[in-house]
Amino acid sequence: MLRISNIKLSILEAESKDQERKALEKKLQKMIKNERLLDFQIFKKSVDARKKEMIFFVYTIDFQALDEKGLLAKNKSISISPELKANSVVKGQKQLQQRPIIVGTGPAGLFAGLILAENGYRPILLEKGDDVDERTRKIDHFWKTGQLDEKSNVQFGEGGAGTFSDGKLTTKINDIRCRTVLKKFIDAGAPEEILYLNKPHIGTDLLRGVVKNIRQQIIKNGGQVRFQTEMTDLIIENNHIKAAVVNQSEVIESAIICLGIGHSSRQSYQRLYELGLSMKAKAFSIGARIEHPQAMIDAGQYGKWAGHPALGAADYKLAFHGKEERSAYTFCMCPGGSVVASSSERDGLVTNGMSQHARDGVNANAALLVGVNPEDYESDHPLAGIEFQRKWEHAAFVSGGGNYFAPAQLVGDFLKDQPSKSLGTVQSSYRPGIKLGDLRACLPEYVTDTMKSAIIEFNKKIKGFSMDEAILTGVETRSSAPVRILRDENYEASVKGVFPMGEGAGYAGGIMSSAVDGIKIAEKIMERFATFEREEDSR
Repeated sequence: MLRISNIKLSILEAESKDQERKALEKKLQKMIKNERLLDFQIFKKSVDARKKEMIFFVYTIDFQALDEKGLLAKNKSISISPELKANSVVKGQKQLQQRPIIVGTGPAGLFAGLILAENGYRPILLEKGDDVDERTRKIDHFWKTGQLDEKSNVQFGEGGAGTFSDGKLTTKINDIRCRTVLKKFIDAGAPEEILYLNKPHIGTDLLRGVVKNIRQQIIKNGGQVRFQTEMTDLIIENNHIKAAVVNQSEVIESAIICLGIGHSSRQSYQRLYELGLSMKAKAFSIGARIEHPQAMIDAGQYGKWAGHPALGAADYKLAFHGKEERSAYTFCMCPGGSVVASSSERDGLVTNGMSQHARDGVNANAALLVGVNPEDYESDHPLAGIEFQRKWEHAAFVSGGGNYFAPAQLVGDFLKDQPSKSLGTVQSSYRPGIKLGDLRACLPEYVTDTMKSAIIEFNKKIKGFSMDEAILTGVETRSSAPVRILRDENYEASVKGVFPMGEGAGYAGGIMSSAVDGIKIAEKIMERFATFEREEDSR
């Protein structure tokens, strides 16, 4: 097939059916008279809203036509579509004696498990939390009552932390495996549009069904998925992994253990450090969730076209770089979403954002974050970032009243350094509830100072961003892992046979990059080992 970019349709043209085909045919016939389009598919679709008087959809399209050689010669903007399939893996010769173990069923764990299962390696996936249905029930109970299950919550359970988010599939990495991930998601029930939208998302409502279908596919291909099964120890001999200990007593032997533990697995980090795995503290970001009316964000981004059904809820991504201050940025923006309680430890308060696929909620929210680094922590211990998180999460828990109500402050009061006493027109979406006050009690001063400067600057880009009645809800501390588990060029940890992966290993950030990291780990295992089939395992 051939590829052509920069096919534009105005928002008015896009209202009519089959306009992509008509626009493509028109452009091709300008190059070669009577050229006939045989077939086409959209490779990429994005929105150009830089000029508010008219918004355009911009396409990259792959197509087949009668005179492809003539088209290639006539126009430099046309090229041959690149090969989009990942390279096949040549399997190793060494026989596996036990099934590989995967710890965690977030994106890295699920995709490592899926690839290994589809290729005959029959992995065992261990998850300390619940399956997605029971996990959803427990999370809803927490949001209603403040009663936290420390093993099954927004951070832990089937699908990982991303299951209760906006389900964003954007990523900064440029890896052909991204397309593999998108296709696997579509096979599992995600909408086909994620394959070509510039900013694809699934939404928490659809994502719950998708991860369940991926689990069923793993099982169908010979894998095993065990819930409420926590890795509590590892057995290591001569610096090689021998087995995982689960739920304190059960021993599962394996020469391969993949650690997709997630960025909040603090007990696992501690035990891995005690066992001698090399790791170091890493930078991450903290701050609060900022909540605006979605209609205001739509107007700021789309002007008179705000609310047009072809556009949906507007998003944003903003960054601030002060001359002397730290940098700040918005993260995990959730159009038409809600701010959610995301604690995983008792006496600690954590927030995150979540959207349904339709993104049809009244409010928009995003994390407003400021970078922190190991020099900010209270020691040079590899796990010092975890204690830094705990300090501010506990401060937020206390500020909120000690019942998982979140401390909150109106933006107008935040900018004036005065506590908030009542809400305005913007109503908080956070459950179980908020307690108004002053966020300076639960964030470092250098963070709040930078956030103030950023809010003022962001108001120049989106009118109303600094509106007095917008709500800041604290705290967000789990933007990424505070630890990196070191690994070599073969993705192996300092203990042989252990493969750290995904966000929890400190090598990914978000659903897509974590899933790709899981695939890479699976490929490394396949390159080293052949599949196996033992009689007792095939029964």
